[in-house]
Amino acid sequence: MQERIVDLLKKNHLSVTESRKKILHHFLDANGALAHADIESKSGIEFDRVTIYRTLQTFVEKGIIHTIPTADNSVRYALCKDECSAGHHHDDHVHFMCDACGTT
Repeated sequence: MQERIVDLLKKNHLSVTESRKKILHHFLDANGALAHADIESKSGIEFDRVTIYRTLQTFVEKGIIHTIPTADNSVRYALCKDECSAGHHHDDHVHFMCDACGTT
């Protein structure tokens, strides 16, 4: 999985940093969309909130992840398909949130 992460970062012309690798690993390991708080709790004290926020914004800008607005006005993030690129998201599909477990 590490090779895939490094390849994805390099393909998008991003520096390969520990924070980017770890945060991308969380997305590749997840079964659904993640909120900022999910990533923060999985990362523990390793990265601060600002580092996580900036990394998420960079990933969105580069077409690695896309945002999913929720009913409570928060945002979740999910991996993009291969067709997405910087500034051009092609994830025009509906996301459902499970009432029982809360996954998106």
